[in-house]
Amino acid sequence: MHSDITAQFAPGDQPDKILYEKATLEIKHSRYDVGRLTLQTLINTYPDSEFLSKAKLEIADSYYSEGGVSGLTQAEAEYKDFITFFPTAPEAPEAQYRVAMSHFRMMAKADRDQTEAKLAEAEFKEFLLKYPDSPILSRVKRRLRETQEVLAEGEYYTANFYYTHQAYPAARSRFEEITNKYPDYSGGDNALYYLGQSLEQLKRGREAIPYYSRVMTDFPLSPLVPQAKARLAAMHQPIPRPTRAMLARARADAAHHPDRDLLSKVGGVFSSTPNTNATLFGPVHVGGPPAGEAQMAKAPPVGGPETGKAAIVVQPVGESSLTAGKPVDVKASAPDSNAKAKESAPNNPPSDSTTPAEPAKKKGRFTRLKKIL
Repeated sequence: MHSDITAQFAPGDQPDKILYEKATLEIKHSRYDVGRLTLQTLINTYPDSEFLSKAKLEIADSYYSEGGVSGLTQAEAEYKDFITFFPTAPEAPEAQYRVAMSHFRMMAKADRDQTEAKLAEAEFKEFLLKYPDSPILSRVKRRLRETQEVLAEGEYYTANFYYTHQAYPAARSRFEEITNKYPDYSGGDNALYYLGQSLEQLKRGREAIPYYSRVMTDFPLSPLVPQAKARLAAMHQPIPRPTRAMLARARADAAHHPDRDLLSKVGGVFSSTPNTNATLFGPVHVGGPPAGEAQMAKAPPVGGPETGKAAIVVQPVGESSLTAGKPVDVKASAPDSNAKAKESAPNNPPSDSTTPAEPAKKKGRFTRLKKIL
């Protein structure tokens, strides 16, 4: 095959350049297989060509453009291969960005498998570490915020499940994880408030004070502010006030996230991709495990954060993503989780000093399908 392609060149031609231009033309017209075969011929026949790096990058781009699970998976491998061979190339930052975007484009909804979202987060963080002065930094940060929004939403589903079933130790652990790992989550006010509620149910009311305070200072426009204020007043604590900067940020976020119309809501219900419209515009959070541990996300978890208990992966189907503050339908989506959750629930009834247990509401961002229609 190599000889068939190269035999057509005249002595004065620059064959590697001709092969590269021919391949890019084929890819431009969506003839990906033909283009990649031509580029591979260039790489194998002219290993010292000045077009070598461009050829390898073009192969990765062709898979990325082709899309689909197979195409994006292969694109990620090709981009990483490019970075390995050409780490100082000017295209290396874009290649790393597209490694992350390959996972981003395969992300599932928040109530489903989060493997791709975790891998995307790790690769975006890797970009921030490697290329802090890149001109595409703002684009990377925006995508990282959107990825963390999906991850936090998935954690919230699980935390809500535990809280609804009065498994307060488990709920406290999950809500605390959200507030620590994803402080800019759009539902952070809910996580903070119900973390406080979980602590009160566990007779640890003093520990709930800073979380109620953060509802008021970090989410000053939240509908949970009056409830947080009431809990602080009941415990004879000072009522904090948000700074002007935080209040301005909250107003800016509210202005950027108007309620969606009926058509877009219905479309979101049936879409297989996560909705990131509620993502806030604050700074990105780059804490957590090193990005080099990204591949660990591919392995299934062997245990949850609750000591001595197996992980209960709550992945509600259908109704959960449409429900505003309603408990997860355990019988339909997690038949074995109810018993596991109740194992960690306290034997004592809820304290009269706190608000009775209720589902953690999400500002009306999710509505039942029957209400939408």
